Amino acid sequence: MESCYCNLEVEVNGDETFMVDKAIIAQYSSKLARLFGKSSGPSGKLKVIFHDFPGGAEGFELMLKFCYNNGSIDMNSSNLLQAHCAAEYMEMKDSVLGVPNLLEQTEKSLEEISYWRWSELLVALKQCQNLSTVLDYYSNSMMLEKCMDTIVGRMFLASEASPCPSTCSTDSSSGGVRFSCDSKSTESIKTSSFSSRPCWWFEDLVFLNPVLVEMLVRSMITRKLEHGLISRFLMYYQKARFSSTIDVSEKIKILEMVIDMHYDMEYYHNSTIPFKTLFGILRISLSLNISKSCRHKLEAMIGSNLDQATLDNLLVPSPYGISYLYDVKLVLKFLKAFLRRGGGVVAPTRMKKVASLIDLYIAEIAPDPSLRPSKFLALATAIPDSARDSYDELYHAMDMYLEVHGQLSEEEKLKICCGLNYDKLSPQACIHLSQNPKFPSKSAVQALISQQSKLKNLIQSTPATSPLLNGSSPPFCFTNVNAQKGNKDKSNDQVVLYSSTGDFDASSDNERLKAHLQGMQWRVMELEKICKKMQTQMAKITKSKVPPNSYARSLPKLCS
Repeated sequence: MESCYCNLEVEVNGDETFMVDKAIIAQYSSKLARLFGKSSGPSGKLKVIFHDFPGGAEGFELMLKFCYNNGSIDMNSSNLLQAHCAAEYMEMKDSVLGVPNLLEQTEKSLEEISYWRWSELLVALKQCQNLSTVLDYYSNSMMLEKCMDTIVGRMFLASEASPCPSTCSTDSSSGGVRFSCDSKSTESIKTSSFSSRPCWWFEDLVFLNPVLVEMLVRSMITRKLEHGLISRFLMYYQKARFSSTIDVSEKIKILEMVIDMHYDMEYYHNSTIPFKTLFGILRISLSLNISKSCRHKLEAMIGSNLDQATLDNLLVPSPYGISYLYDVKLVLKFLKAFLRRGGGVVAPTRMKKVASLIDLYIAEIAPDPSLRPSKFLALATAIPDSARDSYDELYHAMDMYLEVHGQLSEEEKLKICCGLNYDKLSPQACIHLSQNPKFPSKSAVQALISQQSKLKNLIQSTPATSPLLNGSSPPFCFTNVNAQKGNKDKSNDQVVLYSSTGDFDASSDNERLKAHLQGMQWRVMELEKICKKMQTQMAKITKSKVPPNSYARSLPKLCS
């Protein structure tokens, strides 16, 4: 665009060059007026280079039209954002000859944005998408904020309003927003603020980049739009964008934005994110190198709701380069987050559910020959002792692990057995352990001592006048009530004293029982002596080629 005084050359963003009259432009632009002073005479040609003009050559040309048409310009939804940003960039804040400046005119037009049709709002958002400079330098622009607020307002009204029998549309009118239903109109959904489907706007907003989606979602949260609907939109957006041809870096940006928004909803707005959604995000993130902070946020969200997980959820394959089959380290992070949530105070019912789940997980990974003892033990001891009523499941998992890892030293086996609470093993499990050659002899002794202690406590807590000690009875018999009834629940094993014939003499039978306990103590002492002998003879095993388990197999005979 040229005039009779084309004394200023303007290069815009390295794309296009304009020859203009600096006097005309300077009277509307405070930026150029400061640059050239008040002189407007043709004192030689000058050149100005703009590297970051919003909207590029198109935006600059729109600004020139305003200047050369004496402050008159036709503004609509497709150019209002460009004109507004150009006016801010060029500092067009002063009126000339009584004509409102460009910034004032754009702001006045912006006041009517609430009357725009849905399609016009989408056009304005596309302008935000296209003007990368706007995102970089004018992200707090009133134009952008008003556009976002208006769109979210339409969504909120749609979610609150009663659904129309058909698709509904709004009309642009100076009197306000009117609603109409037209079942024959295929365009009504696109220009509508209401629809019978709560997710009617999902597809319309897929074109937005992650920066604008984040701004939009934060506005939704502020307007208290339903968090479940926001989560569905984020997952829809992620899936739709991933199905298109975008590079890995763009996928990472999208996924990190999705994680950040879910994290904000859960931790700062007390929202509950569906566990299925979180694990869906986790599966996608495994193939992408997302940032550590986002990965930690995702692990924290999953871990805090670990009681909702299933065994299949936890069986996540190990990362590339890790020898063991499943990602045990990831599950340990989940556990840490679960125990840390709520200041470390977890409801007992939730804790027991997680303990049961972890026992299933340990049993599943126990046969893995590449699983290190330290990882196995870390899992076994991560759950507080109070969360387990019985350690039988953990014992059976240890049995499988030692079966596969027969090459472990006695010291390593003892460390693994540190995860057991022998007092919470059923009598059947203790007997099995004492006869199990895969376990170290010290563990067998510990199991017998634990059972002996239980028996002592039972006798001491049984008063001489107990109904159990009256009536007809043979010498003491010990039986498992649950086993007799066919009850498979091993967590409620009971030892019952009973007699069936003859009178019962409490004093004489107590003496007989004490003698029996003394005999058990003697056998335990003998076992301890054998353990010491075994330790001194272990050095000879390699030379004599005697299988080390041959000594352990003698334990059942001593315990019989």
